[in-house]
Amino acid sequence: MFTGIIESLGTVTNLEKDQNNLHISVKSNITDELKIDQSVAHNGVCLTVVAIDNKEYTVTAIKETLDKTNLNTLKVDDTINLERAMKLGDRLDGHIVQGHVDQTGICTNIENEDGSWVFTFEYDASLNNMTIEKGSITINGTSLTVISSKKNRFSVAIIPYTYEHTNFKTFKKGTKVNLEFDVLGKYVARLMELR
Repeated sequence: MFTGIIESLGTVTNLEKDQNNLHISVKSNITDELKIDQSVAHNGVCLTVVAIDNKEYTVTAIKETLDKTNLNTLKVDDTINLERAMKLGDRLDGHIVQGHVDQTGICTNIENEDGSWVFTFEYDASLNNMTIEKGSITINGTSLTVISSKKNRFSVAIIPYTYEHTNFKTFKKGTKVNLEFDVLGKYVARLMELR
């Protein structure tokens, strides 16, 4: 479980295909605190640390993960959001995040609001995910509040701190992002569907 509060940024240092898998090596300032078998969210995707070498560590993404996330678009030197799993008893500053990406979305607009930014994203509504205004959404692992919600589109406001300490500062129109919709909302939607 995660909170969606990005702990650190990482830099992709190597990408190695191995059949249908992708081994992703990352350089980060939290590497020396990691251990093998530990879960770390990478752009919101929970992956297991399989190797550590000085300031770099490696995780493996399988075909299922690559098909459903933006990890298949990674390039060496890309910046990714990182968060270690939360500790029992810690504050939950964001919201409950599983590290299981529901689908990807595309950044369609970025508005500079004179001190903050409004980012708009579109997603495939046929997958039955949804947002609500003032509800939670996770974008590339970052816990955010929806400020505008339509059937297949939503917007979030980004403050300067979030902009500087996440990979939002690298987004452009057309950037593909990982979306994890609010887990409580997903359960409510599923219960309504079964009625």
